[in-house]
Amino acid sequence: MSHCTIMNIKQNRLIIAIALMVAGTSFLTACGPGKKEKEEQQQTVDQENALDTPTVVVVTAAKGKLTSSITVPGELQPFQQVNLYAKINSYVKSLTVDIGSQVHQGQLLATLDAPEINSQLEEAKSRIQQNKAVYFASKATYDRLYSTSKTPGTVSQNDLEQAIAKMQSDSANVEAAKSAYKTVAANLAYLQIRAPFDGVVTVRNINLGTYVGPAAGGTNQPLFVVEDHKKLRLVISIPESYTGGLTNKDEVSFTIKELQGEKFTAKIERLAGALDNTLRSERLEMDVYNKDGKLLPNMYADVNVPLPSRDSAFIVPKSAVVTSTEKVFIIRVVDGKAEWVDAKRGLESGDMTEVFADIKPGDQLVKAATEEIRTGSPVKINTNPEAEKAPGHEDTGNGKPASGPAGDDKAKKDSSKKQ
Repeated sequence: MSHCTIMNIKQNRLIIAIALMVAGTSFLTACGPGKKEKEEQQQTVDQENALDTPTVVVVTAAKGKLTSSITVPGELQPFQQVNLYAKINSYVKSLTVDIGSQVHQGQLLATLDAPEINSQLEEAKSRIQQNKAVYFASKATYDRLYSTSKTPGTVSQNDLEQAIAKMQSDSANVEAAKSAYKTVAANLAYLQIRAPFDGVVTVRNINLGTYVGPAAGGTNQPLFVVEDHKKLRLVISIPESYTGGLTNKDEVSFTIKELQGEKFTAKIERLAGALDNTLRSERLEMDVYNKDGKLLPNMYADVNVPLPSRDSAFIVPKSAVVTSTEKVFIIRVVDGKAEWVDAKRGLESGDMTEVFADIKPGDQLVKAATEEIRTGSPVKINTNPEAEKAPGHEDTGNGKPASGPAGDDKAKKDSSKKQ
C-alpha cells in the first residue's frame, strides 16, 4: 500500500471522529437542557406567574369611629335688626342721632311734626265736652221724671223708660268721644321715633324737613336701621348628606378672611329641622358674642363643622375603595381569590374613609385596589409589606414593581446574566 493511500485513510478517520463528536454533542444538547438554561426557563415561568397572580397588601376590616368635619361658607348677621318707619304723615322736626351712633332702648332718635294732629286733638276734646253736656241734660231729665213718677198717675212708664234709654245713649257717646281722643293722643306718640333695643344706627335716610309717612312719595326706605352688634348670628347651610346626627350641642369653629390668624368658636343654637327646597340643605344658626366689636354684620366666614361619627361603619384606607364607571366597590380576598363587594362611602378623614358594605370584621381587603384585579382572579398576599417599600420594590397595587433606577439596574443585571 502506497504512502499516499495511508495518509488518505488517516484523514478520513479524523473527519469521521470529529463528525461523531459534533453529533454526540448535539444529541446531548437536544436530549437534556443545561443547568443555565433550566434557570432561565424557571425565571421566565416565575415572571409569567407573577403577572398572572399579582401580589397584594391586605388590611383587616374593622369597625370604628371616624372623626371628620366639613368646611362650609357662612355669613354673620345681626342678632336683632329693625327698620323704623313713620306711621303718620309728617315732617322731620329734629334729629338726635346719625349713622354709627350707639343707642339704648327707648332713646329718642327723631321728632316729627304734624300740625293737623294738634287740631284733631282739640277737636276730640271738644266732642268730649259736647257729649258730656248732652249726657248731663238727659240725666237731669231722667232724674226729674223719676222723682215725679213716685206720685201715682203723674208719669207714664213709657216716658220713664225712654228717659232712661236717652241717658244711657248719651253716656255711651261720652265714652266714644273719650276713645277718639285717646286715638288722636296715641298718634302723638308716633311722632317720636325711639330705639326699640340697644344697638347701632347703621342707616339714616332722612334730614331735617323731610316729608315722611305712608304717603311720602311712595318710597319704602326706612327712616333708620338699628342693629344689635353685641351679639351676632352665624348662619350656614349644611348639605343634605351631612345633616344626620347634628345637634344643638355641637360646637363649630370659623375664621374670617379679613382677620387673619384669628379663630373663633360658636355653639349651634338653632336647627331649621327641614331642608330648603332650592338648595336641599338645612339652615343652622350659631350665636356669636362680639364684645370687642371685631366682627361686623354681613362678614363671610369659613365654618368648620364637626360631623357625627357612626359605630356601624368599617374604617378602611381610601385606596381600598374603587370608583369605576360601573359601581363603587372594595376587593375582598377569600381563599386566595379576589372578590368584588359593592360599597358606599361615608365620612372621610385624612387617608381613611368609612365604607358600608356586606363584609364582616376580620375580612381581608386589598389595600390598593384597582379594576385590574378582577373578581375571581387569583391573588397572592404579601406577608412582608415593608420589604416592598425598598427601592425598586414599590408596590403599585397590582403586584408589579414600580419602574425606577433600582428596577432598571436589576433588569440590566438579569440581562447580563442571560448573555
